[in-house]
Amino acid sequence: LIEKMADVSLKEAALIVGVVAACYWNSLFCGFVFDDVSAILDNKDLHPSTPIKNLFQNDFWGTPMSEERSHKSYRPLTVLTFRLNYLFSELNAVSYHFLNLVFHMVVCIVFLKVCKLFLDNRSSIVASLLFAVHPIHTEAVTGVVGRAELLSSIFFLAAFLSYTKSKGPDNTIVWTPIAVTVFLVAVATLCKEQGITVVGICCVYEVFIAQGYTLPALLNTAVQILRGKGSIPFSMLQTLLKLVVLMFSTLLLVVVRVQVIQSQLPVFTRFDNPAAVSPSPARQLTFNYLLPVNAWLLLNPSELCCDWTMGTIPLVESLLDVRNVATLTFFCFLGSLMVFSLRYPGDSSKTVLMALCLIVLPFIPASNLFFPVGFVVAERVLYVPSMGFCILVAHGWKKLSNKSVLRKISWVCLAAVLFTHALKTLHRNWDWESEYTLFMSALKVNKNNAKLWNNVGHALENEKKFERALQFFIQATQVQPDDIGAHMNVGRTYKNLNKTKEAEESYMIAKSLMPQIIPGKKYAARVAPNHLNVYINLANLIRANESRLEEADQLYRQAISMRPDFKQAYISRGELLLKMNKPLKAKEAYLRALELDRTNADLWYNLAIVYIELKDPTEALKNFNRALELNPTHKLALFNSALLMQESGDARLRPEAKQRLLHYVKEEPQDSNGYFNLGMLAMDDKKDMEAEAWMKKAIRLQPNFRSALFNLALLYSQTGKELMALPVLEDLLRYYPDHTKGLILKGDILMNQKKDIVGAKICFEKILELDPNNVQGKHNLCVVYFEEKDLIKAEKCLVETLALAPHEEYIQRHLNIVRSKIASLGAMEQSSLPSDVTAATEAKKNSFQNLKQAKSEKTITQSTVDNKEHAKNKKPTEKSSVDKETPKKSTKEIKDIEKKRVAALKRLEEIERILNGE
Repeated sequence: LIEKMADVSLKEAALIVGVVAACYWNSLFCGFVFDDVSAILDNKDLHPSTPIKNLFQNDFWGTPMSEERSHKSYRPLTVLTFRLNYLFSELNAVSYHFLNLVFHMVVCIVFLKVCKLFLDNRSSIVASLLFAVHPIHTEAVTGVVGRAELLSSIFFLAAFLSYTKSKGPDNTIVWTPIAVTVFLVAVATLCKEQGITVVGICCVYEVFIAQGYTLPALLNTAVQILRGKGSIPFSMLQTLLKLVVLMFSTLLLVVVRVQVIQSQLPVFTRFDNPAAVSPSPARQLTFNYLLPVNAWLLLNPSELCCDWTMGTIPLVESLLDVRNVATLTFFCFLGSLMVFSLRYPGDSSKTVLMALCLIVLPFIPASNLFFPVGFVVAERVLYVPSMGFCILVAHGWKKLSNKSVLRKISWVCLAAVLFTHALKTLHRNWDWESEYTLFMSALKVNKNNAKLWNNVGHALENEKKFERALQFFIQATQVQPDDIGAHMNVGRTYKNLNKTKEAEESYMIAKSLMPQIIPGKKYAARVAPNHLNVYINLANLIRANESRLEEADQLYRQAISMRPDFKQAYISRGELLLKMNKPLKAKEAYLRALELDRTNADLWYNLAIVYIELKDPTEALKNFNRALELNPTHKLALFNSALLMQESGDARLRPEAKQRLLHYVKEEPQDSNGYFNLGMLAMDDKKDMEAEAWMKKAIRLQPNFRSALFNLALLYSQTGKELMALPVLEDLLRYYPDHTKGLILKGDILMNQKKDIVGAKICFEKILELDPNNVQGKHNLCVVYFEEKDLIKAEKCLVETLALAPHEEYIQRHLNIVRSKIASLGAMEQSSLPSDVTAATEAKKNSFQNLKQAKSEKTITQSTVDNKEHAKNKKPTEKSSVDKETPKKSTKEIKDIEKKRVAALKRLEEIERILNGE
């Protein structure tokens, strides 16, 4: 490259770099907007964990080329540069914009070298400066996805420069530059598809510039050969050989490219490109009118817009449409330039010819003339054609400046154009600062594009400004009443505003706009696949009503019938089936979704939840592990798999459970549930100090954390720190006055440690107010009466307690003891029923009732799906949390409880022997 640019001086390069930096420095302060979101933020191909080979199997947006929804834009080398950005700075937008800025500088310098082949030094600098500052390039330079244009242009120009060296002395062929050209064409094409068009420019250069033919001379030679009056000149044979090699190489590239897209053109809708689905002659008239529209943007880039789809440019439906005059004028002007450049020899005609080639040939893939594309007008595709335009302008300026009469005015006009263009570019860059600023700037230019109204609404929605977003979404439905996505956006926003009725009405309108199924015709070929989300969103809305679950299921099944590979429909239906208590059918839905996408960690996670519902923890854990293999930072899989290991009772799994919870709290440092469950693990492992620290951290994050407060108090009571438990219990009961176990534990501590019979009595009476049939509370109140030496009341209380739990032998024995004391009251000294009966009754019995039940107040997370359509097809969140206070006990836990029960009864028997004086 240095050798190729040897005649570009350091001063010239510095001038170009300085001008580009002055025009684009503020692009470094812009974020990721519009298509950047899909290509950068949502593209997993950028992540180091994604195999490099995926870049060569997926399209520009990270979608597998084999999928019908793929745009078929195959640009793996451009994605590779995004991946390098991610490697160094992850999603820091500054580095992405800086690299784009550098690439634009390189393009401008290489373009200067190309200009010097056809223009004098001064005119070449003018052309390069005009290209550097032209406002039409802001989309390609400031928009990160525009890097495809920049990279492709570098190799595009390098390929052309290489080819210019293929002519040796005495018109011999130098094959090395041709081989380099073919390689650079392939690289340019892997950056963006239009790179292949440089082959056409090389062919034109070879025939009309390198060999010096004119069109009349070629026709005359052809006529002579056909009449048999002459043979093909040797120089022409050499030229033909070079062209054959170039064309064969191009054909090979085209074949490979067709194989990559699997012989399928991308599917676009009438919203993307209305003219593409219009009947004749509207389609042809509109596509031809778009050519002068693009030319006008190069001539007068005053009104630029990031999105020209939908209703931006109304269809030209009649030959009488006045816009056809612009089309006719454009073709007349273009035709006259072509005639001049092909018919007459001389440097001027050669310059004009190469300028026209740079304008026309790279634009052909985006012209809609040969095959439809997914846009009406796109400013970034004018990046390479603008090179030819700049050469034409510089050449015309040279002609004017050479005339003494016009010299001064030509310089003044040039300075004015460069200065105004530079200011416009600098100002235009700020439009790309955020999505809101970008789409609002577009609405100033065009108010007939519903997509722009929708995208402003999305930008406001992301900022939680739902009321304002709703206004823009509603305006979108008015601009384009048949825009399904706009009605879906209105419905979703109403849902966010808790206006369920209005949301359902909007979804129903969107659903009514969906085309009817045509037998034998693919549904996706006639409508954007993301519009099928209307069924998902409507079903998600109505399934909040328990009486409409079957109706919601019908909507999911309808979406699946329209598109059997609609993965999201299976995921959403699986969630609904779980809610309907049909785990087996939910399992079927998730397994079908996994057939479509086995690399989706969320699917394996959801399947694990199904196995939990099916009481199969082993399979659940296997599926959690698969989810973590695919996504080691999957937060819910980390959390719930750790809980599953913890609840298994298998001590061997506790270290791994702890590691996963530690990983989880690293990912979610503000989630108190993670620290709480680390505390529960520590309690299981008898690491009391560690458990205390984790519990305190959970409470600091969530002062009203019910389970953490109770278990911390329980921990203190079990480790001889009962008095430290009291203030924790006070906090618990302040937040949850009806926490029965907290009241029992507090009463026990007050009676046994503080000897506060009155306080304990208040606790037990409160329990009975909440639950008159609470055996534990009732029995402990009986103990309080005994401590108050009110044996008659204690007897009555125990009789009532025994009626509540006639199977509990210890209550009968305690009743016998009290009655024995009453009978022997006059004969022997009244003894006191030890207060630790309360502890034995509460703490021990609570063991076999699972006193550590609050320990079981663990968070079980199940997944739900909430679809949200974006203009950029952002993926929906596939999970949310649901707390279950009491998970079902395993067989091992039940055995542990029984052991504790036996131990507690033995302790009670010892107390009874003491009471009986044995």
